[in-house]
Amino acid sequence: MLTSDFDYFLPEELIAQEPLEDRSASRMLVLNRATGDVQHRMFRDFPEYLNPGDVLVINDTRVSAFRLRGHRPSGAQVEALFLESVGGSVYRALMKPGRRLRAGDEVIFSDDLTGRIIRRLEDGSRLVEMSGEDVGAAIASAAETPLPPYIRKPLTAGERYQTVYSKDEGSSAAPTAGLHFTDEVLDRLTRRGVEVARVTLHVGASTFRPVRSQTLDEHELAAERIRITREAAQTINAGAGRVVCVGTTSTRTVEACAAGPGRVSPRESETDLFIKPGYEFRVTGGLLTNFHMPRSTLFVLVSAFAGLDNLKQAYAQAVQERYRFLSLGDAMLIL
Repeated sequence: MLTSDFDYFLPEELIAQEPLEDRSASRMLVLNRATGDVQHRMFRDFPEYLNPGDVLVINDTRVSAFRLRGHRPSGAQVEALFLESVGGSVYRALMKPGRRLRAGDEVIFSDDLTGRIIRRLEDGSRLVEMSGEDVGAAIASAAETPLPPYIRKPLTAGERYQTVYSKDEGSSAAPTAGLHFTDEVLDRLTRRGVEVARVTLHVGASTFRPVRSQTLDEHELAAERIRITREAAQTINAGAGRVVCVGTTSTRTVEACAAGPGRVSPRESETDLFIKPGYEFRVTGGLLTNFHMPRSTLFVLVSAFAGLDNLKQAYAQAVQERYRFLSLGDAMLIL
């Protein structure tokens, strides 16, 4: 399929630049994928759409990446996205301007924190050894939340870019469909007889990379780490109703681990599963997601589940109704 088939008009002013103070106060567009009918609700109404016996699948990954800004001894500016610790004070980071930074180069991030580049890795990232009197405290003081490139307003409360159920550190970005949940909403779901299964997909740094190829088949997803524990698999497999996934990350996780209709196997590995129209969903029976960027792999996945025509018509209504789009925006429920 052509990448251009997954384009739509997104007014820039609809891209949410900051989260709502109340997570559950987001709006929620509800799409019936069988009929194409649309309802306009609030996210706090979400529990009304799930039934006893349904299983809600959430991604409990936690954002561990952070951004630091610094300069070389010459004064040249450097921006670094630290993806993960690889042991001690050594981190893997993406750095700009990358071409000018070589092994042995020093970057000054603050009076109390410097980094020395150890080597460049095959994927273009670098190993950086951090040093200072108290490296952990210096990083905490200087670090910025690594928001998507289309969000230009700094986020003052870093926890607002974490889900309330985040647990396992390892992501470069939040699984943003889960940002709408509060403990109160989760309690209401439990009281309603809905089971909750925790899975993990650590979102990679390439998640916001656009599809630049002319066709979808030419685009490859970078592998991301996933885990479904035996307990989570048992919860999903024992469900008497639908499996409703929170976000594209939970969807890709259960589909990568599918063992039959509505069933998954425990697994801890990586997946590069690219879900496109024509894909046969084996586990997912419902999807809660956000509104995604045109021509993105996320928009492609949702179109595979909802139907491209249904999705484009729903997005047109969302634009007309002035919904808030992308990572910090409103929600969409597809059943």
